[in-house]
Amino acid sequence: MDTTPAPPTTLQKVLAEAIGTFVLVFIGCGSVVLSVGKAGSLASEDAFTSVDLSDLASIATIGLSFGLAVTVMVYAVGRISGGHFNPAVTVGAVIGGRMAWKEAPIYIGAQLVGAIVAGAGLLIVAMGFDGFDAFDSTLGTNGWGDDGTGYAVWAALILEMLLTAIFVFVILGVTDERNEHPALAPLAIGLTLAIIHFVAIPATGTSVNPARSIGPALFSGSDPLIQVWVFIIAPIVGALIAGIVYPAIFGHATEPVPGSGFNFGGGAPAAPGYGAPDQFQQQWNQPGATPAFGGHDAGHDHGHGGPGGQGGYAQPGQQTGQHAGQAEQPIIQDGWQWDPQAQQWIPAQQQPPAQTSWPSPGEQTQVRPPDGS
Repeated sequence: MDTTPAPPTTLQKVLAEAIGTFVLVFIGCGSVVLSVGKAGSLASEDAFTSVDLSDLASIATIGLSFGLAVTVMVYAVGRISGGHFNPAVTVGAVIGGRMAWKEAPIYIGAQLVGAIVAGAGLLIVAMGFDGFDAFDSTLGTNGWGDDGTGYAVWAALILEMLLTAIFVFVILGVTDERNEHPALAPLAIGLTLAIIHFVAIPATGTSVNPARSIGPALFSGSDPLIQVWVFIIAPIVGALIAGIVYPAIFGHATEPVPGSGFNFGGGAPAAPGYGAPDQFQQQWNQPGATPAFGGHDAGHDHGHGGPGGQGGYAQPGQQTGQHAGQAEQPIIQDGWQWDPQAQQWIPAQQQPPAQTSWPSPGEQTQVRPPDGS
C-alpha cells in the first residue's frame, strides 16, 4: 500500500498563498493601525493621518510583527505553496528558475486577494477607535513625499528596489536544495524581513511587497493610492535583480524549470552528505527537466524527496542499462526507490529474492556431457 502523501493541488496552493498574505498584511499593518489608534484615542483625533514612526520602539514592534508573521505562516503552509506571500518573491522565483511563468499569475492573484481582504478587515476593526475616518485615515500604508513621510521619490524607488533585492536574494539562498538546514529557512526569511523594516520604516513605511502596499491603500483614501506605483515597480525590479544575480553567481541546484526565466547552464552538484530536500524546499525547487547532473525528473511533480535532488543519480527517462523489451527493474539508489505510479522517490522496499527461471512447457533443455566424454 502506497502511503506517500499526494502533492498539493493548485487550489491548495492558491488558498495557502491567500491565507499567508492575509495574515502577513493583517498582522503587520495591524501593528501600525491598532497601536496608532490607541495613541489617537488617548491623544488627538488626527493621530491616524500624522503617524510618527521615528520612535525606535514602534519601529522594532512593527518590524518584528511583519517578520514573525512571515515566519509562522511559512512554517504553517510553506510546504504547500513555498510560502511566497509576495508578488516580488514570486517574480524572483520565476526569474531564478524555480517555477514557471505560467504559475506566476495564479500565485500573484491569490496574494492580491489575501492582501485586499486583510485591508478590508483592518478597516472594520479600526473603525472601533474614536477619530478614525473610514477611507481617509491610513491603514499602515506606504508613502513618500509631502503626502507621505517626506522622503524623496527617487530615493524611495532606490531604497525599495535594493531592500527587495536583498530579501529575495536571501530567500533564494535559504531555499536552495544545497542548503543543509532547510528547517531554519523560514526563520531566516522572517528575520530578514524584520531587519529590512528596521531600515525603511522611517523612510517609506517599508513595502518590498506590492500586495502588502496595494491591500491597505485601497481603503486609505486617495494619497496612498496615488503613491502606490512606487511600491509596485521598485519591488519588482529588485526581485528581477535578485533572480538574475543569485543563480549567475552560485548556479542552480537543479536545471531551471522549463518556462521559467533565465537559464545559466547546468545544475551544480550537491555536496556529499546532503539529505533529501524537505517539503518546503521541494516547493521552492520545482522540477520540470531532466538535469545534466542530478536534479529532478520532468514528471516528478514539485520535487518530492529522494535522491533526485542530489548529484549523479539516475532518473526515470535516463539510460539505466536496460534493453528495450527487457522486464523493467526497480530503480534503487542509496536506500531510495523510484515509484513510477506516484512519480516520486520513496524509501526502498525489501525486494523478494530473484526467482530461478525454468523452461516453459514446450521448450527443450539440452544437457551437455562433460568435456572429454
